[in-house]
Amino acid sequence: MRMVINTSPLLDPLTGVGNYISHLIQYFNFLSPENNYTYYYGFFTKNLLYGNKKIYQTKRLLRRIPFLMSTLRQGKIFFSGFHYKEFDIYFEPNFIPVNIKAKKTVTTIHDFSFHLYPQWHPKDRVGFYSKHFFKNINRSNRVITDSFYIKGEALNILNLSSDVVIPIHLGIQHNIFKVYDRSLSEKIRNKMDLPENFILYVGNIEPRKNVRGLLQAYLELPDSLRKELKLVLVGFEGWNNPEVMELLNKIGDDAKYMGYIQTKDLAYIYNLANLFIYPSLYEGFGLPPLEAMASGCPVVVSNVASLPEVCGDAAYYVNPYDVESIADGIYKVVSDKELRENLVQKGLERAKLFSWEKSAREHLKVFEEVLNS
Repeated sequence: MRMVINTSPLLDPLTGVGNYISHLIQYFNFLSPENNYTYYYGFFTKNLLYGNKKIYQTKRLLRRIPFLMSTLRQGKIFFSGFHYKEFDIYFEPNFIPVNIKAKKTVTTIHDFSFHLYPQWHPKDRVGFYSKHFFKNINRSNRVITDSFYIKGEALNILNLSSDVVIPIHLGIQHNIFKVYDRSLSEKIRNKMDLPENFILYVGNIEPRKNVRGLLQAYLELPDSLRKELKLVLVGFEGWNNPEVMELLNKIGDDAKYMGYIQTKDLAYIYNLANLFIYPSLYEGFGLPPLEAMASGCPVVVSNVASLPEVCGDAAYYVNPYDVESIADGIYKVVSDKELRENLVQKGLERAKLFSWEKSAREHLKVFEEVLNS
């Protein structure tokens, strides 16, 4: 197959969609090296390119000026039509298929938060998606979703037939997210000055992730428990989070916000945590809980959206809209050794069900079937 893939998100630090693209391409080339791959960044190239510090800083500056960010996005759409040959497959891994010429188009929709909960996104992003998503998605011959939950939303919102929407779960880097020798993890504890006992959250600091609810729940815990069990937050600063920062100041030394952490170090941090908490209000999939499970960490997670589908019986569920429910979940898992050990064992088994190789094989199967249909 002559395949073109929109790889623009690889120019950002690798989280979310960028990670999804990076892992799939790695396995596409391993599983089907006979395919002819081209990558689109606003220009077409055979070379797979990743961002660097200078690019990250430039894009961060552009995001502060909505007009420039909008112009950049519009430019990517405009220039996507400038290729002299038609491809067999155009794979759009990031919601909005552009003008790339191909016999068949496959698009991944990760979630519908921009449509269902626009208050969780910057206005310029919502405006761009509102303008381009609904009119462009119909170019897709197949739509991939990260979960059966999002497939259900796609069928309802887009009025597509069931055979057009294919749910494919994401994967885990099992060579990185695993149980490590304690001595290796302790080196990271010392390097990063992590507390002896802590609750861990991993994700962007933004409204959808419900970090405010987590911090409020942490404040509800008994003083004696907070004295022994600190809170560690890992992830990009995100946006629209002044209340979160105020609560962090209120909690003081009992909480540690670390910002973005490299993947390898993050795996050790999962190993060190007493408990992983993910009180998100909405997820199309939700990788961090599985990463924590694969690392031998007990997981407390929201009972909403796709998270029960992903975590199965290997997590303790809480109501993310109820601060007391989050606090109770933390307290129960931390104080019940048998429950904690049971979650660890179930989590290790659950995580084995998800791999990027399996996900890539299923993607390639969709491409082959749609091309031959």
